[in-house]
Amino acid sequence: MRTSTTARVGQYAALLAYLVFLAFPFLWLISTAFKPPRELGSLHPTWIPENPTLDNFRQAFDEQPLLQAALNSLLAALGAAVVAVVIATPMAYVMARRRGRLARAATGWVVVSQAFPFVLLIIPLFLVLKNLGLINSVPGLVMVYVVWSLPFALWMLAGYVRAVPAELEEAAAVDGAGRLRTLVSVTAPLLAPGIVATALFAFITAWNEFFFALVLLKTPEKQTLPVILTHFIGAEGVADLGPLAAAAFLATLPSLVIFALIQRRITGGMLAGAVKS
Repeated sequence: MRTSTTARVGQYAALLAYLVFLAFPFLWLISTAFKPPRELGSLHPTWIPENPTLDNFRQAFDEQPLLQAALNSLLAALGAAVVAVVIATPMAYVMARRRGRLARAATGWVVVSQAFPFVLLIIPLFLVLKNLGLINSVPGLVMVYVVWSLPFALWMLAGYVRAVPAELEEAAAVDGAGRLRTLVSVTAPLLAPGIVATALFAFITAWNEFFFALVLLKTPEKQTLPVILTHFIGAEGVADLGPLAAAAFLATLPSLVIFALIQRRITGGMLAGAVKS
């Protein structure tokens, strides 16, 4: 009994330490965003600003086109999430339901492709987008994000498809439903948590992505938020810390809000009761 209690206390302590480790950068970012310049340069920084101010937010919006950058990031992230889910859902269904060497090879390729570094993809993608006339455009960036997020989206959705009992599809076939009708009316509703989770992954990946956006987008009016944040750092490497923290804080909010709104849907067991034991 003592050993069990000690192990449980140790688990909770480790979990608390991990949460503190994760929360520290975000809490410090919030604190920095509301500090005036005098406190930012203090040799004895404090967690809570002594004289909180909104000047950093006003200065950030005055110095850089944050609203336009946020709109560009939103369009790119939403476009990548929608297109990736639309393409990945039927492909994941085939990968999960079909048995054979081809399906295993496709699954293996999906996993291996995640190990490719960005630098191996950027040159061929740049040449393709250049030939299509999509350099320095949000649609071109959406195409790149779809290519990058599609393998992992396939892997995620294939796991959700395998969790759907095949007996449900067999029952629908007995009732006269075709393959397409079964996929749309039976399987797709049960895949809703997986589709939402995959769309969230694609959205957050595109929203936070920096490297592709930096290479493909040249003009400030087309750049996304992660690229615009680099403009708060001068040529000598000195950061305008207050406005940078304020802009970075605003850039993190959409991901947090979206995850908070749909996390119950992700973890909800929509398959509960689908098959009677």
